[in-house]
Amino acid sequence: MRAGAWWLVGALLLTCSLVGCGHRSAAESVATAPAGEALTVTVTLTKDGCSASPAVIADGPTVFAASNVDDTGTSEVGLARNGVVLAENEGVGPGQQGSFSLDLTAGDYQLLCPRASGSVQQITMRVAAVTRPRLTGVALADARAQTAAVGGYRTYLQQQADALVTATAAFEQAIVAGDLPRARALYAAARAPYERIEPVAESFPDLDQAIDARRNDVPAGQDWSGFHRLEYALFAENTLAGTSFYARNLLLDVSVLRARLATLPLQPAQLANGAVTLLDEVGRTKVTGEEERYSHLDLVDFQANVDGAQKAFDLLAPALPRTLVAEVRLRFTDMDAALSRLRTGPAVGDVRSYQQVGAPQRRALAADVDALASPLSQVAGALTAT
Repeated sequence: MRAGAWWLVGALLLTCSLVGCGHRSAAESVATAPAGEALTVTVTLTKDGCSASPAVIADGPTVFAASNVDDTGTSEVGLARNGVVLAENEGVGPGQQGSFSLDLTAGDYQLLCPRASGSVQQITMRVAAVTRPRLTGVALADARAQTAAVGGYRTYLQQQADALVTATAAFEQAIVAGDLPRARALYAAARAPYERIEPVAESFPDLDQAIDARRNDVPAGQDWSGFHRLEYALFAENTLAGTSFYARNLLLDVSVLRARLATLPLQPAQLANGAVTLLDEVGRTKVTGEEERYSHLDLVDFQANVDGAQKAFDLLAPALPRTLVAEVRLRFTDMDAALSRLRTGPAVGDVRSYQQVGAPQRRALAADVDALASPLSQVAGALTAT
């Protein structure tokens, strides 16, 4: 999820919790799926906005299948509840399709369609409780494997959040001390933990905006802050003048993020969706060099994104079909090899400047990402199949 329009999500969801948004008649029928199948919600994006059908569904495994007919104003669709973005797909540009899967419990959710104007269209999804049969045999074993995966990922999430705070604290200290060379050297190490857990960190749009917004993501009249504000000072302006304020606020924001992540509900499909989101972002936007446009340390972000996606997949693998596991692991091996060829040493920041990565190599990286993302995109559906 990119910043920009998404920063409005928290405020919009708070408004909905107070006054309601798009609630439908209680008499409206509840859509259900045949036994053993996930329910599909069709999301259609057009130049007139987005729509979803059905909008009142039974609880359980659900696939949100999005198709963009001719909407040039957005390429993103997400689902949120209680102010937290649960899943999203950023690659639904005009003429494109995309999906994400979740196991939904009863309650109200908001389907979110960010607009180029900076607004966010939302549709309330109502999920009703429906009695389902208890799991037995293979299905029960898979459910236990998925539960173990979530536990393992929660440990990983906490480790990365701790590393993020520790590395950002060292980065902040160098900035406050006025040590420009050391601050530059510590920038990559501070970025990497955030990039490894980026899809989950982005569950909180307010913090995502404060921590990770690029200059063009910030609405007019709002102050630009976070990693990229400091990146601009360090690598473009070549000065630390006036940056202590931003460094202190960044440390505060990542500390708040760590606290929120500790209590964030997670489910297996979210891990799978997040892994795909990491790769989609690399293949669609980061491969152009737009992320680290001043430091040109884009390959640090690439590697961290791939590492985070691979960790989520490895934890989920015991609950997946063997053929799918084998294919995805082969693609991860290819991706790791491609990135290794662009490293200059063992440290996090030991990567080739992205300015030295020519167009043919960038196209090859994008192809490797696409080859990995294709089978990886099947994981969430495999997890939510009953």
